[in-house]
Amino acid sequence: MTKSKAKYIDPMIGTVGDEQSESTHGGGKTYPGACVPGGMVQLSPDTVTGGDNGTGYNYCHNTIEGFSFNHMSGIGWYGDLGNMQVMPVVGETDLRSGSNAEVPFEKGKTGWKSPFTHERENARAGYYSVHLDRYGIFAEATVSARTGMLRFTYPETDDARIIFNISRRIGGKADFEHVEIIGNNRIEGSVHCTPKGGGFGRGGGGISYDFYFACEFSVPAEKLCFFSNEEMMVENLTSFEHEDIGVLAYFGKQTRPVLVKCGISYTDLEGARKNLAAESQNFDFDAMAEKAFAEWEKAFEKVEVSGSDETDMKIFHTCLYHVLLDPRCAADVDGRFRIGDKILKEKYTHRTVFSGWDVYRSEFPLLTLINPETVNDEVNSLIKIAEIKNTSLPQWELLGIDSHSMVGDPGLIVCADAYVKGIRGYDADKLYEIAKASSLSSKELFGKPFHSVRPDCEQYTRDAYVPKKISNTLEFLLADYTMSRFAKAMNKTEDAEHFKKRAMRYGENFNKRRGFMVPRKETGKFVFITGRYYDNYCVESNIFQQSWFVPYDVIGLSKLFGKKRTVRLLETFFKKADFSKLWNEDYNHSNEPCHNITHYFNMLGLAHRTQYWTRRVQKEAYRTGAFGFCGNEDVGQLSAWYVLSAIGFAQLCPAYEGYFLNTPLFKTAKITLDEKYHSCSVAKTFSVECDKDPLEYPYIRSAKLNGKLIDRPYLTYSEITAGGTLALELSKEPCEDFGKNVSLSFTD
Repeated sequence: MTKSKAKYIDPMIGTVGDEQSESTHGGGKTYPGACVPGGMVQLSPDTVTGGDNGTGYNYCHNTIEGFSFNHMSGIGWYGDLGNMQVMPVVGETDLRSGSNAEVPFEKGKTGWKSPFTHERENARAGYYSVHLDRYGIFAEATVSARTGMLRFTYPETDDARIIFNISRRIGGKADFEHVEIIGNNRIEGSVHCTPKGGGFGRGGGGISYDFYFACEFSVPAEKLCFFSNEEMMVENLTSFEHEDIGVLAYFGKQTRPVLVKCGISYTDLEGARKNLAAESQNFDFDAMAEKAFAEWEKAFEKVEVSGSDETDMKIFHTCLYHVLLDPRCAADVDGRFRIGDKILKEKYTHRTVFSGWDVYRSEFPLLTLINPETVNDEVNSLIKIAEIKNTSLPQWELLGIDSHSMVGDPGLIVCADAYVKGIRGYDADKLYEIAKASSLSSKELFGKPFHSVRPDCEQYTRDAYVPKKISNTLEFLLADYTMSRFAKAMNKTEDAEHFKKRAMRYGENFNKRRGFMVPRKETGKFVFITGRYYDNYCVESNIFQQSWFVPYDVIGLSKLFGKKRTVRLLETFFKKADFSKLWNEDYNHSNEPCHNITHYFNMLGLAHRTQYWTRRVQKEAYRTGAFGFCGNEDVGQLSAWYVLSAIGFAQLCPAYEGYFLNTPLFKTAKITLDEKYHSCSVAKTFSVECDKDPLEYPYIRSAKLNGKLIDRPYLTYSEITAGGTLALELSKEPCEDFGKNVSLSFTD
């Protein structure tokens, strides 16, 4: 019998929000609730509404206000979603949760929230449960892709009730709701959310969406009543519209569990009904939970590892679990989805939650290997949004809207990377026109006004920098590099040369006097900085961190710094950092600008230093438990870095084939390839095999690819996806001779 891999998943890892009550390690902002890979539903407990608790759950809290059906993982900026909150209670309560900072009490005092303890809380793949101490209720949750099911076991009581908090929303509140009571065991309706009510960025993300639900109960309610603004409405209403709606269901005496199942949709009410009918035909909670667990087992067949450390196994599989959550399905069972006021149906699966600035670094390079169909879906999804709105590919997309969070042109980066790697199940010509228009800051495309995410100024198009914005400058230059690779693959020779030439102007931002990349004024002169930790005009970084951000020309960058100084600064960069810390002024693993810099040593002929520092980050930046992540999990990015490095490599630069080696965490790792997208010319799997336990032998002495000795510290994407075996001979001591051949050129 095959040993379960999904049993290693611990959804509690990283569930600390914006409070670090035990240490500075934490702030992962993940949720512990039930979900399946790429599912539309994430049925999870909420401990709070308000503050920078983007999932609605914070391990540091001690009360639960309910269970809602959609959540985002690892995000900051106050979060969004958290719709259709359900809370079982016993007897009369206040008609507010008591822990919603967005909608404070007018009349109540305590609220309906209940204390709970982590000792009576259980989370595993596709399942969550907790004991609500105030009411003596045992609450359980499980899911399918588009539906969720709750099971409430009440104590001996004559007054079992369930509260449906329809107006609730993470990071704000819904603007308007419409609810229908259909008999005594079903409610249906819709929730309208706009920036006016807050949500992502407390409205700054500009997110608007409609959420539809069809909800059934296993036990007919004795009575269903609406409430609003902490007041019960007149009885016998079967339909109600308002900006603050709740429904109170009375079940009286219950000797058996009451189950609630709900289908959701972002398309229309018919979509929610169809989703419920297709995926939750009955109230067999245990069968749904078993199926959810089985979906995770199947997903984990794509990457298998074996090792001697159970902690590493738990962290690895939990990280892989987070990688596979997003981008999630946004289409109903019939394939329909919504973008703005358009309802569409396409051949691909439309997806949402694209945290571009984060996930182009490790998440998508990993997905191209283990889940290329998801990458193909996401490229189609980004193209469709850009086409409908006649804009650049989204930077940070949620439910068809670009929140424009963070900087750069990450949608272009991800799409260019996919095309260069041969993932091409979309209209490549249309993609190219959108990407080129974005790169040129065009005013018009397809005969309509075009809106580019690039700077609307002559300074960048003429001089290749954004005044007083070094992070923006370097991110856009990287996007230009990937655009040049995309153009080359499309046989657009003139365009390829144009964008490559602009990307290679990064050195004009290097201040020789200061010895670092420095922001420039409109005049071209450098801004005065006070030192390497100066952080004005940087985005979630400082001068020291941002100065390394030229992953497409590490050799050229080292010439600007001077090679000896480059190595000395890199060593200082890592030695001064506390990898477990929430924030560092030196190497800062909790945020994306520093990711993959450990592999710069590979490009400098010092592969053993990549091996040393990568192992340090693996072991010190990741732990088990709620405080297990050193910072926001960021929609799979923090986890993807770990998974890739644990297998044995990282993609240093997008839209280029090189995956640079480090010592794996496990003695063996195997990726099952996809014959639709990968050549599989050697084998249908790609394996990394170590001759010794890498935990005891952390350095690479030699490497053989399919029996042939290689003396370089990288593989190409084509070599990996051809299949076969990378065999590593390991050593306890650094082997400075390995990996000296760095013939891979990013700038050919």
